[in-house]
Amino acid sequence: MIDRQVFWTVVVLMSVGTYLIRFAFLGMLGQRQLPPLLVRALRYTAVAILPGLVAPGVLWPTATGGHTGPARLAAALVTLLAGMVFRSMMAGIAAGAATLFLVPVILG
Repeated sequence: MIDRQVFWTVVVLMSVGTYLIRFAFLGMLGQRQLPPLLVRALRYTAVAILPGLVAPGVLWPTATGGHTGPARLAAALVTLLAGMVFRSMMAGIAAGAATLFLVPVILG
């Protein structure tokens, strides 16, 4: 186990660091108009980060010992397809969740 004092020191320092990083962007640039190219690029931040967060859980899930299953692959594909067709994050999430629930039921 980690020492209690070390733990809280790390928590406080990480909190201060996170605040300073966010303040550097939001606090200093919050009142200024950002260049159109930067605003356009920032729109794609979530789209660029989300696949990196989801891919390990789909391709190498810890729950199955790292073996990819048909339910996770199907849910990922249905989520992607629903998101592209309906252009709605909530539609993609709902379709993916339904697929993740129904595929094991159908396959037995």
